[in-house]
Amino acid sequence: MNRQPIKFYRAPLSGHCHRVQLMMSVLGIDYDIIEVDLAAGEHKKAPFLALNAFSQVPVIDDNGVVLADSNAILIYLIKQYGGSQWLPDDAVGAAQVQRWLSAAAGPVAYGLCRARLVTVFGAPYNPDEVIAHGHQFLKVMEHELRERQWLAGESPTVADIANYAYVAHAPEGNVSLDAYPNVRAWLERVEGLSGFVPMARSVAGLVNA
Repeated sequence: MNRQPIKFYRAPLSGHCHRVQLMMSVLGIDYDIIEVDLAAGEHKKAPFLALNAFSQVPVIDDNGVVLADSNAILIYLIKQYGGSQWLPDDAVGAAQVQRWLSAAAGPVAYGLCRARLVTVFGAPYNPDEVIAHGHQFLKVMEHELRERQWLAGESPTVADIANYAYVAHAPEGNVSLDAYPNVRAWLERVEGLSGFVPMARSVAGLVNA
C-alpha cells in the first residue's frame, strides 16, 4: 500500500501547530502543509468543521485518519510511526511525560501562549496576569532542569516537543527568558535535534523592543 504524505492543516504562527510539525520532522514523516486562514475565518467554515468540529488547528489527515488536538496528534504519530523512544513504556516514564503534556495544555496555554496572543493577535487577555502565569511556569521549568537536560528523563521525549514552541517564543509575549539559563540551554538542545524545524517568528513584544 502506497501511503501519501500526511495532510497537515496549520496556521504558521501557532505553537500548537508547530509542535506537530516538529514531531513529524524529527520522526522523518512526509507531510504536505495546508495553510488555514484564521483571519478570514476559514476554520469556522463547513469544510474545516468537517475535519474538526472544535474549529481549531492543527488537524492531520493521514490517509483517511483525521485527528485534531496537538497533543493527541503527537501520541498518534509516535504510536503509528515507531517513535517509541519519544514515549517511555514504563509506568514512571510515561507518567512523567504525561505531566509535561498536561503542562503544555494547561499552564503553558494559560500563560506563555496567551501572553503571545495579546501581542501578536491582539487577544483580550489581561497582559499582567498572563505574563505572571508565564513566569510562574518558567520558574518551575528552570528548577526542574537543574539536574537533567530534558523535561521527562535522560533523553528527549514528546514532552520536550510539546513544550518547546511557546517557551522559545515567550519574548514575543513580553515574557523575558533572561532569568532562566537552564531553560535557554534546554531550548538549544531541542534546536539541536536531528530534523528540527523552527517556527516563524513575529516581531512583537520584547522582540520589537
